[in-house]
Parts: sequence; structure tokens; C-alpha cells
Amino acid sequence: MIGVFKKRQVLFLIQLIVFTLLLFTTHTYLQYYFSDSIEQFLPLWKIYVFNVFVTAIIYTVINYKYSFGQTTIFILFMSMTLFKMVLTILFLLPLFFSSSEVKKIAVFNFFIAYFFFLFFEILSLTKLLKSRV
Repeated sequence: MIGVFKKRQVLFLIQLIVFTLLLFTTHTYLQYYFSDSIEQFLPLWKIYVFNVFVTAIIYTVINYKYSFGQTTIFILFMSMTLFKMVLTILFLLPLFFSSSEVKKIAVFNFFIAYFFFLFFEILSLTKLLKSRV
């Protein structure tokens, strides 16, 4: 079982890195093209590091549990998603309490990446769950 876990984990991490690089490059280009003169409260690289870290943790925990026989992972997925939401609020808390005038742009930049990573996470977990069927 540990071999299956490691194989799936390595494949996921490679896909996550490629996905992140493509998305980050595109997002950086669009930000440069449309809002280069605006000072950003949250740099894009911090947003992407946060999303990669949280996505990798969620997939790793679910992959580990699934690899060792736990097939009902819905409650685990929902609790990990709730954990992700709490971390998101904590991550954005300094922005909410700041007097920055670019709050809307920062929140928009964050949630663009957040929803793309959420979509990638759900696709990866769906593929994981279908692998045993």
C-alpha cells in the first residue's frame, strides 16, 4: 500500500507543480498587463505558495487514508475543506484589517487562484477515487 501511496503522491505533486507554474505565469502576465502601476498588498507568489501548500496537504491526507483502506472519505474531505476555509480567513485577515485601498484587487487575485486550485484538487481527488473502481 505504501508504494501505491507514494506513486500517486509523486504524480500528483508533479501535476500540481506544472499546473501552478502555468497558472502563476498566466496570472503574473495578466496582472502586469492590466495593473502594473497598482501596488499589491499581497504579492502573487505568496498567494500561490499558500494555495499549493493547502492543496498538497489536503490531497496528501486523503490519499494516505484512501491508500490504507478507508474508502469513505467524504467526511474527511469536508472537514479538510472547512480547515482550508479557516486557513484562508487567517491568511486574508491582515488584508481585511488594513487600510489599503487595493483590497478588492487583492481579494480578487486571491480568489482567482483559490478557485483554480480548488477545481484542480477536486479533479485530482475524483481521479483518485475512480482509480480503485
